[in-house]
Amino acid sequence: MAGTATTPTKKLHPRNKHLDAYDFAKLIKVVPELKPFIFVNDYRTKTIDFTNPEAVRHLNKALLQQYYNIQYWDIPKENLCPPIPGRADYIHYVADILAKGNNNEIPKGKQVKILDIGVGANCIYPIVGHHEYGWSFVGSEIVKKAYKNAIEIVRLNPELKNNVQIRLQNNPKAIFKDIILEDEKYDMVICNPPFFSSQLEALAQADRKIKSLKPAEQENIVQSFAGQGSELWCDGGEKAFIGRMIFESQFYKDQVKWFSTLVAHREDIRGLQHKLKKLNVTEMEVIRMEQGNKVGRILLWRF
Repeated sequence: MAGTATTPTKKLHPRNKHLDAYDFAKLIKVVPELKPFIFVNDYRTKTIDFTNPEAVRHLNKALLQQYYNIQYWDIPKENLCPPIPGRADYIHYVADILAKGNNNEIPKGKQVKILDIGVGANCIYPIVGHHEYGWSFVGSEIVKKAYKNAIEIVRLNPELKNNVQIRLQNNPKAIFKDIILEDEKYDMVICNPPFFSSQLEALAQADRKIKSLKPAEQENIVQSFAGQGSELWCDGGEKAFIGRMIFESQFYKDQVKWFSTLVAHREDIRGLQHKLKKLNVTEMEVIRMEQGNKVGRILLWRF
């Protein structure tokens, strides 16, 4: 969440709660600890320093309390602090896809089952998806510390307690195995895959950012890459992870209506679509998401 823009882009999904500029007066009422991080930028607008993980953490706490009725939310300092507007966009686009098979009405309620692969310490997708549409979630996580943190968020928020389950994936080479149980069915799989192919690659990008920043900001960037592990990188990077996900999906085609994942690298899309064609999927779709200067894509398929 780099840069110092105070407002999410107007190109967010029309149902996204964060279309307008952040109302910092309201946000500091729910999380007073946010106040010291707010300043007026060169454009005379209030903002925070988005390269500072502490500032973003307090902003997220305030957004989740103000808009999603989350009374308790925190993450370990080394974990990824996600931009909530972008995460919410994924959920809203998924809702549109599910509406297509439901007489163009978004299906709501806990009978709609969503599987979040790599739920992370932050548990953002289940929080947004349950609040906005009442869906129930299973979140898988491979890192024990992140898994325990997500469980704590669920435990301490009554509305999540009976609607979100967090499961530990003990096999680093498996995505769905031992997570999708034999008698379970899901309406949608969502995933925000690891971006980089190694810690070295992640640090190289951090290094490029660092060179344009002030010393204090440089320290924040270095800390934000510390200890994140599988949140940011895996062998082969995003392309390899999604390729594995596509391969495994064929074995769960009777239990999952739709599979989906974010794809950060535009150049990966064509190769991934080729893999899907080889598996004879009945439908695939790519949804483009724009957030400021950043463009992401959701790849969806079903059998």
